[in-house]
Amino acid sequence: MSTDDRPFIALSIAVLTVSDTRTMDDDRSGGTLAARIAEAGHRVADRRIVPDDVEAIRETVVAWTKDPAVDVVLTTGGTGFTGRDVTPEALEPLFDKRMDGFSAVFHRISFDKIGVSTIQSRATAGLVNATFVFALPGSPGACRDGWDHILKDQLDYRHRPCNFVEIMPRLDEHLRRDGRSA
Repeated sequence: MSTDDRPFIALSIAVLTVSDTRTMDDDRSGGTLAARIAEAGHRVADRRIVPDDVEAIRETVVAWTKDPAVDVVLTTGGTGFTGRDVTPEALEPLFDKRMDGFSAVFHRISFDKIGVSTIQSRATAGLVNATFVFALPGSPGACRDGWDHILKDQLDYRHRPCNFVEIMPRLDEHLRRDGRSA
């Protein structure tokens, strides 16, 4: 949990709000993430809102994961159980590797705040095109919890004993080894 004397490495992080009702003016969850990204010293590579639509979500996320200027993708919204909540259905088929630990840790943190109501979230994460993609619930509180208690440290190269930044250069090893381009 400590940091060492390694330098901070700023990442470019794209933020996608999934909502049929939000605009940039009232998107508190996307705004919360964007503010925390900047506060941590990272750069918001892009920020958009798309409707609760599988294809719209996939199109945006895939484009970002193929863009070398985007290091990480964060989504907020669409992780519940209503008929319009389709973010996990949009993202999980794209995952080259799932990150089950993200959901487990997110639920542990959330349980301390909202108790058993955490079971209503389908927060998920994985790798798409050698890019980390994290799907957070659509409430500002859930975005704060996910960033403050998980992502802030894991996206900081100085965090010990390990972090995502130090393994990012190796995420596409299988593509390079097989002779495919990343």
